[in-house]
Amino acid sequence: MPDDDAPLKSAYELALERLQAQDRAEGIDEPAPLTRKQKKEIARLRQEAEAKSAQLQIMRRDALAAAQGDPEKVAEIEEHFAVDRRRVESSLDASIARIKKRS
Repeated sequence: MPDDDAPLKSAYELALERLQAQDRAEGIDEPAPLTRKQKKEIARLRQEAEAKSAQLQIMRRDALAAAQGDPEKVAEIEEHFAVDRRRVESSLDASIARIKKRS
């Protein structure tokens, strides 16, 4: 019987406890906390990705100015910018995942 003095748990908390118990039963480990070194490395990677994004933004702005409003050129520039931005984000996500796996 539950302790009468314990506060009631929300449906979310109960569901989370059931899922954690299920993970333990299946042998799925909880991720280990990140070390200081990992946190610093992730921060460095995020800073580099932010710098690359800023550089892409500047190049996009310059290319749009050079396009002089030509709709075809503008569409091509926007498409290339979107692809490059996704590439930077994807690379960052993959690098962070590799770092987290090392724990």
